[in-house]
Amino acid sequence: MPRSLAGDLTDPEMAQPYMKKDDDDSDIEYSPFFGIEKGAVLQEARAFHDPQLDARRCSQVITKLLYLINQGESFTKVEATEVFFAVTKLFQSNDAGLRRLVYLMIKELSPSSDEVFIVTSSLMKDMNSKTDMYRANAIRVLCRIIDGNLLTQIERYLKQAIVDKNPVVASAALVSGIHLLQANPEIVKRWSNEVQEAVQSRAALVQFHGLALLHQTRQNDRLAISKLVSSLTRGSVRSPLAQCLLIRYTSQVIRESSNTQSGDRPFFDYLESCLRHKAEMVILEAARKITEMDVTSRELAPAITVLQLFLSSSKPVLRFAAVRTLNKVAITRPLAVTNCNVDLESLMSDQNRSIATLAITTLLKTGNESSVDRLMKQITSFMSDISDEFKIVVIEAIRSLCLKFPLKYRSMMIFLSNSLREEGGFEYKKAIVDSIVTLIGAIPDAKEIGLLHLCEFIEDCEFTYLSSQILHFLGNEGPRTSDPSRYIRYIYNRVILENPTVRASAVSTLAKFGALVDELKPRIFVLLRRCLFDTDDEVRDRATLYLQTLNGEVAVGNSEKDVKEFLFGSFDVPLANLEASLRTYEPSEEPFDISLVSREARSQPLQDKKAAGKKPPAGAPTPAPVSAVDAYQKMLSSIPEFSGFGRLFKSSEPVELTEAETEYAVNVVKHIYENHVVLQYNCTNTIPEQLLEDVTVYVDATDAEEFSEVFSKPLKSLPYDSPGQIFVAFEKPEHVPAIGRFSNVLKFTVKEVDTSSGEADEDGVEDEYQLEDLEIVSADYMLRVAVSNFRNAWENMDPESERVDEYGLGARESLAEAVSAVTSILGMQPCEGTEVVSSNARSHVCLLSGVYIGGVKVLVRLSFGLSGPKEVAMKLAVRSDDPEVSDKIHEIVASG
Repeated sequence: MPRSLAGDLTDPEMAQPYMKKDDDDSDIEYSPFFGIEKGAVLQEARAFHDPQLDARRCSQVITKLLYLINQGESFTKVEATEVFFAVTKLFQSNDAGLRRLVYLMIKELSPSSDEVFIVTSSLMKDMNSKTDMYRANAIRVLCRIIDGNLLTQIERYLKQAIVDKNPVVASAALVSGIHLLQANPEIVKRWSNEVQEAVQSRAALVQFHGLALLHQTRQNDRLAISKLVSSLTRGSVRSPLAQCLLIRYTSQVIRESSNTQSGDRPFFDYLESCLRHKAEMVILEAARKITEMDVTSRELAPAITVLQLFLSSSKPVLRFAAVRTLNKVAITRPLAVTNCNVDLESLMSDQNRSIATLAITTLLKTGNESSVDRLMKQITSFMSDISDEFKIVVIEAIRSLCLKFPLKYRSMMIFLSNSLREEGGFEYKKAIVDSIVTLIGAIPDAKEIGLLHLCEFIEDCEFTYLSSQILHFLGNEGPRTSDPSRYIRYIYNRVILENPTVRASAVSTLAKFGALVDELKPRIFVLLRRCLFDTDDEVRDRATLYLQTLNGEVAVGNSEKDVKEFLFGSFDVPLANLEASLRTYEPSEEPFDISLVSREARSQPLQDKKAAGKKPPAGAPTPAPVSAVDAYQKMLSSIPEFSGFGRLFKSSEPVELTEAETEYAVNVVKHIYENHVVLQYNCTNTIPEQLLEDVTVYVDATDAEEFSEVFSKPLKSLPYDSPGQIFVAFEKPEHVPAIGRFSNVLKFTVKEVDTSSGEADEDGVEDEYQLEDLEIVSADYMLRVAVSNFRNAWENMDPESERVDEYGLGARESLAEAVSAVTSILGMQPCEGTEVVSSNARSHVCLLSGVYIGGVKVLVRLSFGLSGPKEVAMKLAVRSDDPEVSDKIHEIVASG
C-alpha cells in the first residue's frame, strides 16, 4: 500500500468504529471501509478524469473499489466499463504506488476482448520498461486479460522474461505461464528450453515456479515425468520450495510405478536422503510422503525418527506439523508410532491447544488400556478451549479407542454424552451421534446406555437432521432392548414439541415399537390417534397409515412378518428408477405397479458426464442409468418371438465389440431372462459410400455349451449413420447362471452408394466383419440393489442361510484393488460407502447387496486383510433368501 494512502486511512471522515469498546474503554478499533457505498465510490472515481491527477486521492478511490469487488459487490456492464476506461487514464501518472493499484484494478475488472486493446499498448510499454516492478506486474496483468491471438505477438517478450536476471520478473513470467497453460497449452509448451533454464536458476522462487510449470506441461506423459524426476533428483535443485515440489513428484512416480518393490529404488533413496536435508520444510515434506506410502516398517522408521525429533522443537509450527503427521500414521500403523509416546505425553500440556489435542488423540490411538482413563481426564480439561474441527478429531479418536478396548465403553460413553450437552456446530454433534451409533452396533453392552444418552440429546437438539436420524435408529434398536417402554416418553415429546419433519419421524418410530412390542401396542394406538389431529399433512397421513396397518385394516402381506417387513424393511427400489417410471407411466385403467420398476442401482456412466451433444457410439439406446431398463422391456415385449420369455430380469450396459473409429461400430447389450438370454447387437454404418443389407450376426456358441440358439432377428437394411438392432436369442437351463464365451461375426451385403444422389447400386457383394468375443459371466445374473440399512437387513435374514469361508486372493497392489475385483466378480451393489478403502489400510470390511436371478435377495460381508507384504486374505459371509444361492456365491468367488 502506498505510503500516502496508508497515512490517510486514519482520517476522521474515513475511519469509523466497527467494534465495541473494551471493558476498560482503553482501545477502539477502526475500519477505514465502514459504511462505504458503491454509488458514492463511483462518483469519487470521476477524479480519474481530472487534468491534474491527484495520486493520493486516486489511490484511495481504487482501494475502495477493490474492497467493494472483494466483498462480492456486483458492477453492471455499464458501470464496469466506465470504471475500466477511467482507470486506463491513470497510466499518465508516474506514481509507483498508484501504478501498482491500477494493475490490480485491471486484473479484477477482467475487461472483455473488445476493451482489452485500450490498455494493451500501455501494458506492453510497461513490460519493456526499465523499472523491474512495472515489468513484473505488467506481465501478470497482460497474461490475465489477453487471448490466444495476442499471446502469439508477445510470446517473444515472455520467453525473454523467463530467463531475465531479475528473479521477480522471471517468476512473474513463469506464474503467468502456469495460468496460460489452461487455455493455450500448445503455445506454453514451446517455452520448454527457457523453462528448463529457469529450473537451473540460483533464485529460489524462480526455480520453484519453473519446476511447477515444467511439470504441468508434461503431466499427461508418465514417461516424461519419470525422466524429469530422475534427472532432477541427482542434485541440481537447491531451492527448498522446489525441493518440496520435487518430493511430491517423486512420490507420485513411485506410486504409479509397478516396480516399487524391486531392489534398485533410486527414487525412494532420494526421499530418504531428503530426511537429512538442512531445510526443515524439506525434511517434513519427505517424512510426510514416506508415511503416506505403502512401505515396510524398516523403511518407515527413519521418517518416524525425524518426526520424533521435531516433537521437541522450540518452533510451534514444527511441533504441530510433526504431531499431525504422526496422528495420521497412527490411524493405520499405530505400532510404528508407539516409540514416540513419551514425547507425545510431554505435548499434552503444550500451550498451543491444537498441538495438545493432536498429541492426545495420537496417544489414544497408540496407547494401552491402562492409560485410557488418564487421557480421558486430560481431554476433558480443555475440550471447551479448542475449535469444532479439532473436537471432531478427538471424537473420532475416542471412537477408535473404544472399539479397540470395548471394556472401557462406560467412561467413553459418559464423555460423549457430556460432549453432546456442550455448545457446538452441526458437524461436531453429528460426529458424536455417529460415534455413539457405531459403538452401540459394535458393543452390545453399550446399547441401552447409548440409547438413553441419545434420547436425552434429542430433548434439546436444535438440528432436525440429527433428531430424525436418532429417532430412526431408536425405532430400529429400542424395541429389542430389555425395557422398550422407557423410550416412549422421549419419542412422544418430539410429537408435541418439534417441527413437522421431526414429528413425522417420531410417528414412524412409535409405529415400529407398536409392531414389535405387543404389550405396548394399546398405548401406541392411543398416542397415534392423538397424532391424527396434527396440523401437518405428513404427520396425519403417517399416523393414519400406521394405525390401519397395525390394526390389520390395510393388507400389506399375509402375515405379521410382512407387516414388520413393511415397517422395517429397506425401500429396495432406487428413487431415480421410480421417478423415471412414474414420468413414463401412461394413465390407464391399470394402476401403476411398483413391482415392475427396475431394482437395479446403476452408477452414472462417464459418457453421460461429458459435454452434451456428443454422439454416442454404435447407435444403441443410450446406457442411461434409469430409463434404459424400462425402454428395453418395452422394446423386447413388442417383438412377438420374445413376448413368451416372461419378465426381463436384467439388461447390461452396452459392451463394445469394435474399436473406435472403425468402419462399423457395434456394441451388444445382454438381456437376461429366467430361461433365456437375448443379445441385442447395436450396429452403425460409418461409411457414407456404403449401404448394408441383410445384416446379421453369426454367433458361435461352441464355448458356451449350456446355451442353444432359438431365434435370430436380422436387420434388413443399414444405411449410413442410421443405427439398427440385430437380436439373437438363446435358451438356457431355468434358474441356472450359465456362463460362456461367444465369438461373433457380422455378415452383410455391401452396396455402393452415390453420395451426390443418395442412390445405391442394385448389385451387392457379400462380406463379413470379425467382431470381438463376448462373455456372459456370473455377475450378469445379479442385480445391483442397494439396502438403506444393511445391519437391519442382515439381521432380518435367516441365520441358517449364512455361509462363511476364507480365501487367499494372492498378491495385490492394494486392498482397494482386491475390493474392486471381488465386487466386480459378484456384480453386487456396495452399501454405506464401504467400497472406499482408506490409503495404507491393513484391513477393510465391505458390505454388498443384490438380487440374484429368481428374485433371491443376497447380502454379503467381505472382510479383507493383508497376510503378507502384498498378500490379501478374505473372509466371505453370505446370507440370502435361499441357502443354495449362498453356496452359489461362494462357488462364484472360488472360481473367479
